Amino acid sequence: MGKIALFGAAGAIGKSIADALRAKGESYRVVGRSRERLVEAFGSDPKAEIVTWDPADAASVRAAARGMDTLIYLVGVPYNHFELHPVTMRQTLDGAIAEGVKRIVLIGTVYPYGVPVTEKVNEEHPRNPPTYKGKMRKEQEDLLLAAHASGKIQATVLRLPDFYGPGVESSFLDGMFKAVANGKTADMVGPIDTPHEFVFVPDVGAVVLALADKPEAYGRWWNLAGAGVTTQRKMAEQAFALVGRKPKIRVIGKLGLRLIGLFQPIMKELVEMHYLQTTPVLMDDSALIGLLGDVHKTPYAEGVRLSVESYQAASAKE
Repeated sequence: MGKIALFGAAGAIGKSIADALRAKGESYRVVGRSRERLVEAFGSDPKAEIVTWDPADAASVRAAARGMDTLIYLVGVPYNHFELHPVTMRQTLDGAIAEGVKRIVLIGTVYPYGVPVTEKVNEEHPRNPPTYKGKMRKEQEDLLLAAHASGKIQATVLRLPDFYGPGVESSFLDGMFKAVANGKTADMVGPIDTPHEFVFVPDVGAVVLALADKPEAYGRWWNLAGAGVTTQRKMAEQAFALVGRKPKIRVIGKLGLRLIGLFQPIMKELVEMHYLQTTPVLMDDSALIGLLGDVHKTPYAEGVRLSVESYQAASAKE
């Protein structure tokens, strides 16, 4: 892989990849808009080089990519501004290509698949997103893979389902874990009994590095499924049981999201993607396992336990 840079490093997945790099004794660069967040996350690691960037500034993008061989792209945008996904990808690609970066790995999502037409979704499933957010994510991927097809850079995409883990505040289950740790009622977006899958964030980093190191991984996308099929209710029941409480859950449906969105505009953004609650994308990752061999997946019971312990520790410090 050579020299590695994590663009958009300060989030949960970036920290997981950094942990995997640290375990291998490798140096790496972390890139983000906020130096304060980067220092908080990586300032204690002598292997981490901290670099800030402005995606809208071509010189800044080039400086952030300079001297790197592999770029792992984790850049987030505000949930109500998904039009920035293809824009920021184009800006990053232009800078990376100009600096001679050899390869780029995009950490993607299930959004481009749209509504599933098969029980399990493999990489051959059509990308036909019915939502604006899905279309923007698909456009982002198309830009990346077009650059690969033109021979300008090697590119691949790793798709993740919803994720969770210790201190993962961007998780769909974050509010539930906080409620468990603080003795409160968990607000959850329903329905919560439909089949679902989650990936445990600490497992992701090693998979990303293994994929990035495979020459045959480039030029396509790959699925990473969760540790089997579960439901949100089962996850909540496991979490509440660990603290000796009966589950206290308040389910918010599509109408509820619309009503809350009148007062909290960001919440109405969840309405568009609500189909994932009723017709979830359950991924088939046999191709990835065939490529990498062993892919470690923490069982849900263990992942929930570790998450609850982490949230309890954080609550005790408050």
